[in-house]
Amino acid sequence: MTKKDRVIAAIKKEQVDSVPSGFSLHFPSQSAFGEKGVQAHLAFFKETDTDICKIMNEHLVPACGSFASAQDYRKIPTISGNASFIQDQIVFTQKIMEKADPNAFMLGTLHGVLASSIHPLEKSGMSYEQTRTFLVNALREDSRPVLDAMKRITDGMCELALQYRSAGMDGIYYAALGAEKRYFTDEEFAQWIAPFDYQILKAIKESGAYSFLHMCKDGLDLARYTGCLDMVDVVNWGVYEAPYSLEEGRSLFSGKTIMGGLPNRTGVLVDGSQKEIQDSVKAIIHKMGRTGFILGSDCTLATEQDLGRVRFAVEACRR
Repeated sequence: MTKKDRVIAAIKKEQVDSVPSGFSLHFPSQSAFGEKGVQAHLAFFKETDTDICKIMNEHLVPACGSFASAQDYRKIPTISGNASFIQDQIVFTQKIMEKADPNAFMLGTLHGVLASSIHPLEKSGMSYEQTRTFLVNALREDSRPVLDAMKRITDGMCELALQYRSAGMDGIYYAALGAEKRYFTDEEFAQWIAPFDYQILKAIKESGAYSFLHMCKDGLDLARYTGCLDMVDVVNWGVYEAPYSLEEGRSLFSGKTIMGGLPNRTGVLVDGSQKEIQDSVKAIIHKMGRTGFILGSDCTLATEQDLGRVRFAVEACRR
């Protein structure tokens, strides 16, 4: 099997010659864009030898001034497929694909509507936690201008999904936020976040790309995403952040391929020996089985991750 064949077989729950794997990390700012970013991706793919080549996305919804109230969300413009940050990401993706292993499974990163709705706030000078609180309060203060802006952002993310697929992506990794119980109630999530998430996931599915749903941060209520199962092929979440084990998640997302198994910032990938990593991977595969499972981590690895340890985990899948 090629790497791509192996991943697609896992998604379809068919027999595989070995369990496929996929890991990623945010590259240092000086090598996250342009030719340095291309080379950083290619070096990561070569050193880790993962079956999935995940292309990161640091081309975000741009700054549009300061934010002091819900009304300031009117500053976010309509986002078309010609938006510079979308085109920059597509060109970046194409350059990586030109030199990446043609037999690997190519996966493009697409930031969810909530993350994309706070990126302009981060660029205005707010901390991450401030942006999350501001968005919640703005929606509760005056939801109309905020929801209108989120719809414009959602339409732009749908355009990105279509262009990813046209560029040759096999799958799209949808990085969702919003399921944390400390921010939104179930009713608020269903009203304000879920419809936009579903619109983008539907666009990914209709593009013909495989859909990877990623949910991270702590205190998650994964059940908030069970309504979108018909639009999702692979599910990945922060097992070591959320109160859901791999087995519980497999039950919750019945019928879907599960990706994960290893913590991303602690444990064997951080300080384990080769044997410890091999033993951990062997135990995870024994627990999850060789069908409908992709080895990965909860979320992105640390930028300073020792890639040799990642390679040990990838090779352990093939033993």
